[in-house]
Amino acid sequence: QLQLVESGGGLVQPGGSLTLSCEASGSTLDYWHIGWFRQAPGKEREGISFITTSGLYTNYADAVKGRFTISRDNAKNTVFLKMISLKSEDTAVYSCAAKREWYGDSQDMTSYKYEYWGQGTQVTVSS
Repeated sequence: QLQLVESGGGLVQPGGSLTLSCEASGSTLDYWHIGWFRQAPGKEREGISFITTSGLYTNYADAVKGRFTISRDNAKNTVFLKMISLKSEDTAVYSCAAKREWYGDSQDMTSYKYEYWGQGTQVTVSS
């Protein structure tokens, strides 16, 4: 069974940067497409980034496009989310999730068909 563990969250000032990691165990990450999601207090969970098994296709929510970069190192069983120019509205719990299907459209940015989820890591952007 695939297990996902996020790390790298923390407190950062506006304009700062963080890189989140999503490390897999229990199964090789090679066969799984990975999405990053976040949930702020009082708000619904939103999909913010997606990457296919090969890493050749990625997608981003408009709110993070140009500031966040998703990547993966299958040899290390890890997916990364590099975040720059962070804003207070980026404050949320960030989680990664894994699924087998790739739709190539906005469905990849919803929770549909994601089978495994990590517990999440808190990102707080504040001065």
